[in-house]
Amino acid sequence: MKRIISTDDAPAAVGAYSQATTDGNLLFTAGQIPLTPDGDLLDDADIATQTEQSLDNVMAILAEEGADASDVLKVTVLLDDIEEFDEMNETYKTYFDEEPPARSAFEVANLPKGAGVEIEAIASLE
Repeated sequence: MKRIISTDDAPAAVGAYSQATTDGNLLFTAGQIPLTPDGDLLDDADIATQTEQSLDNVMAILAEEGADASDVLKVTVLLDDIEEFDEMNETYKTYFDEEPPARSAFEVANLPKGAGVEIEAIASLE
């Protein structure tokens, strides 16, 4: 059965979506942009800073369920400029330094609120 996950340590969902959902086995986060839990958008920051905030949001959501980076099975990274992949990756790999999850990365035309990156994750809760 689906259960909604919510934490004050990540930005509140602003629309018809949840921060994350789970069936007790898998946890699916919504895409996280570089928005602080207080609502400050870091869209003018470099991609490394935006990646860090987006991943901090993902990690806060995982922590709400007692999970962490080691439980992540798959990550999807959306970039508004694929030329910033290397800079994003330098920050990304500090979160997943051992046994990194599967990952896809795509360039997209636009991201919510003009962000440079959006990151979502699927984690195991078993």
